[in-house]
Amino acid sequence: MSLPAALNERVLDRLLAATELSPIADTDLTSPMSPAPVGRLRTFGPAASEPAGDARPAKVVAVSLVVPMIGLDSHMIFAFTRPESAVPHFTLDAVASADYHAMHLDLIPRLELATHLGYLDACFLPLTEPLEAAWRIDGVSPAAIGPRQRAMMSPWMVVCRATEDAFAKLGPTVDTYLDHWLSLLEAGVPDQGDTDLAARDTANRANLFSPEVDPVWHQVTRLIGAEQSDLVRGELIS
Repeated sequence: MSLPAALNERVLDRLLAATELSPIADTDLTSPMSPAPVGRLRTFGPAASEPAGDARPAKVVAVSLVVPMIGLDSHMIFAFTRPESAVPHFTLDAVASADYHAMHLDLIPRLELATHLGYLDACFLPLTEPLEAAWRIDGVSPAAIGPRQRAMMSPWMVVCRATEDAFAKLGPTVDTYLDHWLSLLEAGVPDQGDTDLAARDTANRANLFSPEVDPVWHQVTRLIGAEQSDLVRGELIS
């Protein structure tokens, strides 16, 4: 199992055990490039008789795409908090390509940070030291993403390329972010009540997963086709 796949499964197992979510759907993703499935779309959530509560996310979406012939090994987890919750979403994207490893790790804000200082301090300030430590790892370098994408995430985002050795050393950073996020789920976060959280989240996710904002969706569409690409995006947006 590759480093990104192993990290993805370990984090997903920890996340699901902590939140007690159950499988909802498990769909193979196919491509003209391969007779066998090239990916998997999995969704987890509370059982129908157990609606998401304050300390549980609304759902978790895990997407894997593995195509050895083009050197692609990509694994993504998004844990979405409830529409009315101010707790940030959690995301991890772990990738190996023919030339490098890469990671995207973040807590996605549900409120505007500049005008909610108490929220910023509670949700993100504790991540400052692990963020700085991650950037000090030899072999970790910033990934080339534009300010438009960065504006939809947090300033504590780890978005990087890494050597194989450096990628392995990022494991503790991922655990620290996940531990902090789970603590926020349990304890709750400051919310001034001045934001329509559900409406803001709907708009933010539509932009975050838009092909106009993130060009990776054009690559995904070329790989698995428009119908399956829309299926994955729909699961992330809904």
